Amino acid sequence: MTTVILLRHGLTAMTGPMLAGRTPAVHLDERGRAQAVAAARRLSVLPLAAVVTSPLTRCVETARVITRDQRSGGHDPVTRTDRRLVECDYGDWTGREIKSLVKDALWPVVQAHPSAATFPGGESMAAMAARAVTAVRTLDTEFGAAFGPDAIWLACSHGDVIKSVLADAFGMHLDLFQRIVVDPCSVSAIRYTASRPFVLVTNDMTGDLARFVPPPSKPSRARRAARSSEATVGGGAGAGSV
Repeated sequence: MTTVILLRHGLTAMTGPMLAGRTPAVHLDERGRAQAVAAARRLSVLPLAAVVTSPLTRCVETARVITRDQRSGGHDPVTRTDRRLVECDYGDWTGREIKSLVKDALWPVVQAHPSAATFPGGESMAAMAARAVTAVRTLDTEFGAAFGPDAIWLACSHGDVIKSVLADAFGMHLDLFQRIVVDPCSVSAIRYTASRPFVLVTNDMTGDLARFVPPPSKPSRARRAARSSEATVGGGAGAGSV
């Protein structure tokens, strides 16, 4: 029952006006660096067992700030890059302005039926989702075996990748994943159990993450129930109260 923290990279000069995709050497800008520092400060309350990142520069730079802060706080997370967390290959769309892409015949398909969208010269959104979900679930199992059921680890990736992982955890069809918002340097969290995942938070920019810290001693019956595969009927009182 490990917990994965999904962190989107910080802002770059291309974020928003252009589709960066897999463009190499897209660095965080001043805003993005400030976002990464703020995210690291929030995440410093969590003893991260591992930090895994997309190999693209903007994610590597974001993850490096998180790792540095963790080590300053006395933690020593395993670090690695995983190509399965890389941005969707947008093919011929890569590097183009969004305002021109909205006029493309593929745009409404991407919006309403992303499971049917394949980017010219690139990847399908379904393939992107499949590799990302497989990566997170596989890594979660690995880190649970290595560090125990209360382990917390972080995956630093991209907006559409994180949205696809969240959609899977919600049990949503990929065609609905555009309803999910994942802002730059936002935190989302999923706890995987033997029977199903639980989405703990999405697109969080300011909330206190201390509630995800595992208990220091043998958990109470109420806490064990809250972390089991069973949902609390009625919603329960929240993690902070057990």
